Amino acid sequence: MKQELLKSAVGQAFVKLNPTKMIKNPVMFVVLVTFFVTVLGGIFPSLFSMKPAGPYHWTIAVVLLITILFANFAESLAEGRGKAEASALRMKKKEMTARRLKDHQEHTIPATKLNKGDIVLVKKGETIPCDGEIIEGIAMVDESAITGESAPVAKESGGDFSSVIGGTVVVSDQLKIKVTAAAGDSFLDKMIALVEGASRQKTPNELALSTLLTSLTLIFLIVIVTLVPIARHLHYDLSTTALIALFICLIPTTIGGLLSAIGIAGMDRVTRFNVIAKSGKAVEACGDVDMMILDKTGTITFGNRMAHAFYPVSGVTQDVLTQEAVLSSYDDDTPEGRSIVTFGASQGTHITPPSRYTVIPFTAETRISGIEVDGQLHLKGAVDAVIKRAKKWDIAIPEDLLSLTDEVAHQGGTPLVVMDHTQIYGVIYLKDIVKPGLPERFTVLRKMGIETVMCTGDNPLTAASIAQEAGVDRFIAECKPEDKTRVIKEAQAQGKVIAMTGDGTNDAPALALANVGVAMNSGTIAAKEASNMIDLDSDPTKLIEIVEIGKQLLITRGALTTFSIANDIAKYFAIIPALFLPWMPAINSLNIMHLQTSHSAILSALIFNAIIIPLLIPIALKGVKFRPTTQSRLLLNNTLIFGLGGILTPFIGIKLIDIIINLF
Repeated sequence: MKQELLKSAVGQAFVKLNPTKMIKNPVMFVVLVTFFVTVLGGIFPSLFSMKPAGPYHWTIAVVLLITILFANFAESLAEGRGKAEASALRMKKKEMTARRLKDHQEHTIPATKLNKGDIVLVKKGETIPCDGEIIEGIAMVDESAITGESAPVAKESGGDFSSVIGGTVVVSDQLKIKVTAAAGDSFLDKMIALVEGASRQKTPNELALSTLLTSLTLIFLIVIVTLVPIARHLHYDLSTTALIALFICLIPTTIGGLLSAIGIAGMDRVTRFNVIAKSGKAVEACGDVDMMILDKTGTITFGNRMAHAFYPVSGVTQDVLTQEAVLSSYDDDTPEGRSIVTFGASQGTHITPPSRYTVIPFTAETRISGIEVDGQLHLKGAVDAVIKRAKKWDIAIPEDLLSLTDEVAHQGGTPLVVMDHTQIYGVIYLKDIVKPGLPERFTVLRKMGIETVMCTGDNPLTAASIAQEAGVDRFIAECKPEDKTRVIKEAQAQGKVIAMTGDGTNDAPALALANVGVAMNSGTIAAKEASNMIDLDSDPTKLIEIVEIGKQLLITRGALTTFSIANDIAKYFAIIPALFLPWMPAINSLNIMHLQTSHSAILSALIFNAIIIPLLIPIALKGVKFRPTTQSRLLLNNTLIFGLGGILTPFIGIKLIDIIINLF
């Protein structure tokens, strides 16, 4: 696969020599123009006032061509990786048929003939032929072809999990689906186009950097032009070939050749992380994020309340409370109920499973559940519901009951009270568990200058407890959709860049408003349309990694730009003294590299200028290693490592090439 990718990139490097394509990269287009001038000057010397072409002239022409090819190769290699992924995605698109329902009749037609608004029926074992919205039915859907996640997900009509993607498979029951995308405009089609880079536009930062590089190129052109009258005044014959070579050595060809590759590779890294970015601008914006808005449930916490502790009231032992709590949850299949049984077993209390019992189901009216064994009730429920039931049955309310439930509430938990038909035994502390490792990750984000905001519908006490445990900077309790948009608008008014995740229709306004909106693949079509990124794994915490990838993209671009400009400065001071040495012997002391001749100095610098591009391709594609830190620290690291390295490398490289050239 790697060999095929390299071969394809080499071929594309020659295809991209087309001037209409090269003009999109102003710096490399200038190199192409100088190559043509050098070639034409070699064939028709009088055309550009050149001397008859010799080996030196044609060597410079070849090196100029190699410089262009290396730059094209870097871009083609980055594009090739995306196209390889797109080919893999395209393999998932196969010729499918669809059961279209029309006039109460079922017609089997090619999936490509489906139109937006058509109704299709998909049965167990069949592939969903199109993107759509479930209008009837509930089924398990295997989305592994798209997400890579092997576990099927439940899909049903009327909820936040009603959208389906063409190419996924129904593994149970059947679904009636309304087509929401025309042929060629499906989610998979968009994925392929985005991964291929066919729709990739230059981001604002890229455009700004391109403008800077073009300006630097013009400045160095002026510098070269001013050398001509100086040389004539000193009666020194400075050839056009030498001026061309010197000009190409000084302009920022290194970053000019790698700029597109860096941007493409940034989107590619996001795609490899199973996230589809709708534009390069979204990836770039991730690197500038100042604030992250995160939902509590499912993002910061697991979302399922788990048994954390049993608190007996006075006069009741821990073992008795544990036994009653487990019996009350014996037939409770909810995550909370199962966690109570599991936690009770971990306490070492022996519980005899009942052989025969009657289930007392939870209802919204009673808010109590449990079982009845041999006429004895074992119940658990909400605090007020149990107290109401106890008063109805003339059961005494323990004096310390409310203090125990208040303690659980102040710790951010949910209290459930355990009772039977004779007394109240104590309190179950249910806790929404914070995902492991998140506090440390939020600390890292804080070091990067990113503020984290937790949004939750919980009351302020519960929200404060979870926020403190998770380590977020602040929280919004009893949060409504309009609260999220308000926070985003207020932060953006202060010049901040906001990122957030969401999956429901009620999240769509905030996702559209945020600079970086990441929608879950399992979410609604409205959320996906409003966002500028889609997480195929539906993992809300992935927003943290996406931000890190965006920062890595900006760091890589900044580091290589610093290296390239430092290179140009070093080459300027390395070549100019050697160039003027034959007719200004007094400046010999400035020739610190002791380059042997002006010709070898220019040729050595030009060769170094060409070979440094492929040497930096791995860094451009892989990215500079990201270490979470502050902006000022990053600037210092770039200056020391890539700035100082960019100055020293040309001195070493040019000197070695000069020695090799003069051996022949």
